[in-house]
Amino acid sequence: MGLRTKFNLALLFVFAVGLAVTSLVSYRLLQRNARDEVVQHAGIMMEAALAVRSYTVKHVKPHLEMQLQRVFLPQSTAAFAAVETFNALRSRYPEYSYREVALNSTNPSNRAVEWEADIVRGFRSSASTTEDIGERSSATGKTLYLARPIQIRDKACLGCHDTPAVAPATMVKLYGDANGFGWKLNEIIGAQIVSVPMSLPIAKAERAFYTFMSSLLGIFVALFLILNLMLHFVVIRPLDRMAYVADAISTGNITLMDLPSTGKDQVATLARAFNRMRRSIEMAMRLMTEGDQRRS
Repeated sequence: MGLRTKFNLALLFVFAVGLAVTSLVSYRLLQRNARDEVVQHAGIMMEAALAVRSYTVKHVKPHLEMQLQRVFLPQSTAAFAAVETFNALRSRYPEYSYREVALNSTNPSNRAVEWEADIVRGFRSSASTTEDIGERSSATGKTLYLARPIQIRDKACLGCHDTPAVAPATMVKLYGDANGFGWKLNEIIGAQIVSVPMSLPIAKAERAFYTFMSSLLGIFVALFLILNLMLHFVVIRPLDRMAYVADAISTGNITLMDLPSTGKDQVATLARAFNRMRRSIEMAMRLMTEGDQRRS
Protein backbone atom coordinates (compact mmCIF):
# COMPACT_ATOMS: atom_id res chain seq x y z
CA MET A 1 0.00 0.00 0.00
CA GLY A 2 1.53 3.28 -1.13
CA LEU A 3 2.07 6.37 0.98
CA ARG A 4 -0.62 8.27 -0.91
CA THR A 5 -3.19 5.51 -0.28
CA LYS A 6 -2.38 5.37 3.43
CA PHE A 7 -2.64 9.14 3.72
CA ASN A 8 -5.98 9.27 1.88
CA LEU A 9 -7.45 6.42 3.92
CA ALA A 10 -6.47 8.15 7.16
CA LEU A 11 -7.89 11.44 5.88
CA LEU A 12 -11.15 9.81 4.81
CA PHE A 13 -11.50 8.07 8.16
CA VAL A 14 -10.97 11.32 10.10
CA PHE A 15 -13.44 13.14 7.85
CA ALA A 16 -16.07 10.39 8.12
CA VAL A 17 -15.92 10.48 11.94
CA GLY A 18 -15.96 14.27 11.98
CA LEU A 19 -18.83 14.41 9.50
CA ALA A 20 -20.89 11.94 11.54
CA VAL A 21 -20.39 13.87 14.80
CA THR A 22 -20.97 17.24 13.11
CA SER A 23 -24.14 16.08 11.38
CA LEU A 24 -25.59 14.70 14.62
CA VAL A 25 -24.85 17.81 16.67
CA SER A 26 -25.74 20.34 13.96
CA TYR A 27 -29.05 18.64 13.05
CA ARG A 28 -30.25 18.72 16.66
CA LEU A 29 -29.08 22.30 17.08
CA LEU A 30 -30.73 23.45 13.84
CA GLN A 31 -33.98 21.72 14.80
CA ARG A 32 -34.01 23.49 18.15
CA ASN A 33 -33.20 26.84 16.54
CA ALA A 34 -35.90 26.36 13.88
CA ARG A 35 -38.44 25.46 16.58
CA ASP A 36 -37.48 28.54 18.60
CA GLU A 37 -37.81 30.71 15.49
CA VAL A 38 -41.30 29.39 14.77
CA VAL A 39 -42.33 29.98 18.39
CA GLN A 40 -40.91 33.50 18.22
CA HIS A 41 -42.96 34.26 15.10
CA ALA A 42 -46.04 32.85 16.80
CA GLY A 43 -45.39 35.08 19.80
CA ILE A 44 -45.13 38.17 17.61
CA MET A 45 -48.42 37.29 15.91
CA MET A 46 -50.05 36.77 19.29
CA GLU A 47 -48.82 40.15 20.50
CA ALA A 48 -50.38 41.70 17.40
CA ALA A 49 -53.67 39.98 18.24
CA LEU A 50 -53.47 41.32 21.81
CA ALA A 51 -52.91 44.83 20.48
CA VAL A 52 -55.99 44.51 18.25
CA ARG A 53 -58.03 43.22 21.21
CA SER A 54 -57.02 46.19 23.33
CA TYR A 55 -57.69 48.68 20.55
CA THR A 56 -61.12 47.21 19.88
CA VAL A 57 -62.18 47.36 23.53
CA LYS A 58 -60.87 50.88 24.13
CA HIS A 59 -61.46 52.69 20.83
CA VAL A 60 -64.00 50.81 18.72
CA LYS A 61 -66.64 49.33 20.97
CA PRO A 62 -67.47 52.59 22.85
CA HIS A 63 -68.45 54.22 19.56
CA LEU A 64 -70.88 51.44 18.73
CA GLU A 65 -72.87 51.35 21.98
CA MET A 66 -75.95 52.98 20.46
CA GLN A 67 -75.89 50.70 17.42
CA LEU A 68 -75.42 47.60 19.61
CA GLN A 69 -78.77 48.33 21.17
CA ARG A 70 -80.42 47.74 17.79
CA VAL A 71 -78.29 44.89 16.44
CA PHE A 72 -75.33 42.99 17.86
CA LEU A 73 -72.13 43.35 15.81
CA PRO A 74 -69.57 40.56 16.30
CA GLN A 75 -67.01 42.97 14.80
CA SER A 76 -67.24 45.01 17.99
CA THR A 77 -65.86 42.17 20.13
CA ALA A 78 -62.16 41.90 20.89
CA ALA A 79 -61.98 38.19 20.07
CA PHE A 80 -63.59 38.65 16.65
CA ALA A 81 -61.21 41.51 15.77
CA ALA A 82 -58.15 39.54 16.89
CA VAL A 83 -59.10 36.39 14.97
CA GLU A 84 -59.93 38.29 11.78
CA THR A 85 -56.65 40.21 11.97
CA PHE A 86 -54.74 36.98 12.40
CA ASN A 87 -56.59 35.42 9.48
CA ALA A 88 -55.40 38.33 7.35
CA LEU A 89 -51.83 37.52 8.38
CA ARG A 90 -52.35 33.93 7.25
CA SER A 91 -52.22 35.09 3.63
CA ARG A 92 -48.48 35.39 4.19
CA TYR A 93 -48.10 32.73 6.88
CA PRO A 94 -50.61 30.02 5.93
CA GLU A 95 -49.03 27.43 8.22
CA TYR A 96 -50.04 29.33 11.36
CA SER A 97 -53.53 29.13 12.85
CA TYR A 98 -55.00 31.14 15.71
CA ARG A 99 -57.87 30.54 18.09
CA GLU A 100 -59.24 32.35 21.11
CA VAL A 101 -61.05 29.77 23.18
CA ALA A 102 -62.93 29.82 26.47
CA LEU A 103 -64.42 27.18 28.73
CA ASN A 104 -67.64 29.20 28.90
CA SER A 105 -67.74 31.12 25.62
CA THR A 106 -70.61 33.21 24.30
CA ASN A 107 -70.05 32.11 20.71
CA PRO A 108 -70.19 28.29 20.44
CA SER A 109 -67.44 28.36 17.79
CA ASN A 110 -65.05 29.72 20.44
CA ARG A 111 -65.69 26.95 22.95
CA ALA A 112 -62.54 25.06 23.85
CA VAL A 113 -62.23 21.49 22.63
CA GLU A 114 -60.74 18.85 24.88
CA TRP A 115 -57.02 19.59 24.38
CA GLU A 116 -57.63 23.35 24.46
CA ALA A 117 -59.67 23.01 27.65
CA ASP A 118 -56.74 21.18 29.27
CA ILE A 119 -54.51 24.15 28.49
CA VAL A 120 -57.03 26.63 29.94
CA ARG A 121 -57.44 24.54 33.09
CA GLY A 122 -53.65 24.43 33.41
CA PHE A 123 -53.52 28.24 33.38
CA ARG A 124 -56.34 28.44 35.93
CA SER A 125 -54.60 26.01 38.28
CA SER A 126 -51.29 27.87 38.07
CA ALA A 127 -51.87 31.62 37.92
CA SER A 128 -48.12 32.30 37.65
CA THR A 129 -47.91 30.46 34.33
CA THR A 130 -47.99 33.01 31.53
CA GLU A 131 -47.11 30.83 28.57
CA ASP A 132 -47.38 27.20 27.50
CA ILE A 133 -45.35 25.75 24.61
CA GLY A 134 -45.84 22.15 23.63
CA GLU A 135 -46.57 19.57 20.97
CA ARG A 136 -49.67 17.50 20.34
CA SER A 137 -50.83 14.86 17.91
CA SER A 138 -53.44 15.85 15.35
CA ALA A 139 -55.06 14.34 12.28
CA THR A 140 -52.36 15.94 10.11
CA GLY A 141 -49.43 14.89 12.32
CA LYS A 142 -47.45 16.54 15.12
CA THR A 143 -48.42 20.13 15.86
CA LEU A 144 -46.50 22.76 17.80
CA TYR A 145 -48.55 25.24 19.82
CA LEU A 146 -47.98 28.42 21.80
CA ALA A 147 -50.68 29.35 24.32
CA ARG A 148 -51.19 32.31 26.64
CA PRO A 149 -54.02 32.86 29.13
CA ILE A 150 -56.90 35.24 28.53
CA GLN A 151 -57.58 37.04 31.79
CA ILE A 152 -60.34 39.57 32.43
CA ARG A 153 -58.40 42.69 33.37
CA ASP A 154 -60.79 45.34 32.01
CA LYS A 155 -64.15 45.92 33.69
CA ALA A 156 -65.54 46.91 30.30
CA CYS A 157 -65.47 43.22 29.30
CA LEU A 158 -67.93 42.39 32.09
CA GLY A 159 -70.54 44.55 30.41
CA CYS A 160 -71.22 41.65 28.06
CA HIS A 161 -70.29 38.71 30.27
CA ASP A 162 -71.42 39.42 33.83
CA THR A 163 -75.11 38.48 33.70
CA PRO A 164 -77.66 38.28 30.86
CA ALA A 165 -79.53 41.16 32.49
CA VAL A 166 -76.69 43.67 31.93
CA ALA A 167 -75.50 42.21 28.61
CA PRO A 168 -76.65 43.82 25.36
CA ALA A 169 -80.10 42.44 24.56
CA THR A 170 -79.11 42.01 20.93
CA MET A 171 -76.21 39.75 21.95
CA VAL A 172 -78.46 37.67 24.21
CA LYS A 173 -80.96 37.37 21.36
CA LEU A 174 -78.21 36.16 18.99
CA TYR A 175 -76.36 33.73 21.28
CA GLY A 176 -78.84 33.02 24.11
CA ASP A 177 -78.46 33.45 27.83
CA ALA A 178 -76.96 30.04 28.69
CA ASN A 179 -73.31 30.65 27.76
CA GLY A 180 -70.64 33.29 28.20
CA PHE A 181 -71.86 34.75 31.49
CA GLY A 182 -70.63 34.73 35.06
CA TRP A 183 -67.14 35.94 34.25
CA LYS A 184 -65.25 37.65 37.07
CA LEU A 185 -62.61 40.38 37.09
CA ASN A 186 -59.04 38.92 36.96
CA GLU A 187 -60.45 35.48 36.16
CA ILE A 188 -58.70 33.36 33.51
CA ILE A 189 -61.55 32.43 31.21
CA GLY A 190 -59.69 31.06 28.19
CA ALA A 191 -56.53 31.05 26.13
CA GLN A 192 -54.98 32.38 22.97
CA ILE A 193 -53.51 29.51 21.01
CA VAL A 194 -51.29 29.70 17.93
CA SER A 195 -50.71 26.33 16.25
CA VAL A 196 -48.31 25.35 13.50
CA PRO A 197 -47.50 21.90 12.06
CA MET A 198 -44.18 20.48 13.26
CA SER A 199 -43.40 19.89 9.59
CA LEU A 200 -42.61 23.64 9.32
CA PRO A 201 -39.71 23.79 11.84
CA ILE A 202 -38.53 20.37 10.65
CA ALA A 203 -38.49 21.60 7.04
CA LYS A 204 -36.61 24.76 8.10
CA ALA A 205 -34.07 22.68 10.01
CA GLU A 206 -33.58 20.25 7.12
CA ARG A 207 -33.03 23.05 4.59
CA ALA A 208 -30.41 24.64 6.84
CA PHE A 209 -28.87 21.22 7.57
CA TYR A 210 -28.53 20.24 3.91
CA THR A 211 -27.04 23.64 3.05
CA PHE A 212 -24.54 23.37 5.90
CA MET A 213 -23.54 19.79 5.14
CA SER A 214 -23.22 20.53 1.40
CA SER A 215 -20.90 23.42 2.21
CA LEU A 216 -18.92 21.24 4.60
CA LEU A 217 -18.63 18.49 1.99
CA GLY A 218 -17.50 21.02 -0.63
CA ILE A 219 -14.82 22.32 1.75
CA PHE A 220 -13.62 18.78 2.40
CA VAL A 221 -13.39 17.93 -1.31
CA ALA A 222 -11.38 21.11 -1.95
CA LEU A 223 -9.15 20.36 1.06
CA PHE A 224 -8.74 16.75 -0.07
CA LEU A 225 -7.57 17.85 -3.53
CA ILE A 226 -5.23 20.54 -2.19
CA LEU A 227 -3.63 18.15 0.33
CA ASN A 228 -3.17 15.50 -2.35
CA LEU A 229 -1.50 18.00 -4.68
CA MET A 230 0.78 19.15 -1.87
CA LEU A 231 1.53 15.54 -0.95
CA HIS A 232 2.40 14.75 -4.57
CA PHE A 233 4.69 17.72 -5.23
CA VAL A 234 6.22 18.11 -1.76
CA VAL A 235 6.62 14.48 -0.67
CA ILE A 236 5.72 11.78 -3.22
CA ARG A 237 7.57 13.13 -6.26
CA PRO A 238 10.84 13.89 -4.38
CA LEU A 239 10.70 10.46 -2.72
CA ASP A 240 10.06 8.76 -6.06
CA ARG A 241 13.12 10.56 -7.46
CA MET A 242 15.23 9.48 -4.45
CA ALA A 243 14.02 5.89 -4.85
CA TYR A 244 14.95 5.96 -8.54
CA VAL A 245 18.45 7.33 -7.81
CA ALA A 246 18.98 4.84 -4.96
CA ASP A 247 17.96 1.98 -7.21
CA ALA A 248 20.30 3.22 -9.96
CA ILE A 249 23.23 3.53 -7.51
CA SER A 250 22.58 0.03 -6.21
CA THR A 251 23.11 -1.27 -9.77
CA GLY A 252 26.36 0.67 -10.22
CA ASN A 253 25.09 3.79 -11.99
CA ILE A 254 26.65 6.71 -10.04
CA THR A 255 26.70 9.29 -12.82
CA LEU A 256 23.26 10.71 -12.08
CA MET A 257 22.65 14.40 -11.43
CA ASP A 258 22.09 15.70 -7.91
CA LEU A 259 18.55 15.72 -6.56
CA PRO A 260 16.84 19.14 -6.16
CA SER A 261 17.54 20.21 -2.59
CA THR A 262 16.34 23.79 -2.30
CA GLY A 263 14.34 24.66 0.78
CA LYS A 264 14.61 24.03 4.50
CA ASP A 265 12.05 21.28 5.04
CA GLN A 266 12.81 17.66 5.91
CA VAL A 267 12.58 16.46 2.31
CA ALA A 268 15.13 19.04 1.16
CA THR A 269 17.43 18.08 4.07
CA LEU A 270 17.12 14.42 3.10
CA ALA A 271 17.88 15.28 -0.56
CA ARG A 272 21.06 17.16 0.43
CA ALA A 273 22.20 14.24 2.58
CA PHE A 274 21.42 11.87 -0.28
CA ASN A 275 23.45 14.01 -2.70
CA ARG A 276 26.44 13.98 -0.32
CA MET A 277 26.18 10.23 0.00
CA ARG A 278 26.02 9.80 -3.77
CA ARG A 279 29.05 12.06 -4.31
CA SER A 280 30.95 10.22 -1.57
CA ILE A 281 30.18 6.89 -3.25
CA GLU A 282 31.14 8.35 -6.63
CA MET A 283 34.44 9.65 -5.22
CA ALA A 284 35.18 6.35 -3.47
CA MET A 285 34.47 4.43 -6.70
CA ARG A 286 36.76 6.80 -8.64
CA LEU A 287 39.62 6.39 -6.14
CA MET A 288 39.23 2.61 -6.26
CA THR A 289 39.32 2.66 -10.04
CA GLU A 290 42.42 4.90 -10.11
CA GLY A 291 44.20 2.64 -7.59
CA ASP A 292 43.45 -0.45 -9.66
CA GLN A 293 44.79 1.30 -12.74
CA ARG A 294 48.06 2.25 -11.00
CA ARG A 295 48.59 -1.25 -9.69
CA SER A 296 48.03 -2.72 -13.16
